Amino acid sequence: MGITDFLAEQWILVSILAALVSVFMWTEMHKGGKALSFHQVTRMLNSGEAVLLDVREKKDFDAGHIVDSIHIAYTKLKDRVSELEKHKTRTIIVVDKLGQHAGAAGKILKDHGFDTARLQGGIAEWTGQNLPLVK
Repeated sequence: MGITDFLAEQWILVSILAALVSVFMWTEMHKGGKALSFHQVTRMLNSGEAVLLDVREKKDFDAGHIVDSIHIAYTKLKDRVSELEKHKTRTIIVVDKLGQHAGAAGKILKDHGFDTARLQGGIAEWTGQNLPLVK
């Protein structure tokens, strides 16, 4: 029995699996805030609407980060979220390396009443677009 035979015979199970995977992906993508392009992030920063929160480890942050980013490592965010209270009136845009922690960090912030978003593609996308980093 080939894969096409299996799919044809078990189309209901395959459909349910596809629907569950789609729902899981949608909730994971939206739980930490909307994913913003580097254009949207730049506009929001320039207009004062947002502040950047870099959740990478200290050595990665020190190697290069977006100017004026606040650094709180993802592993310490739950304990240090109160440090962000003064920024509650602005959107906090979460930045990480590739996007692996931004959603979870955004969820932590949302649970504390912050308006959050995340940089789509993380710092890798930012540098891929030849945008500046500071050390």
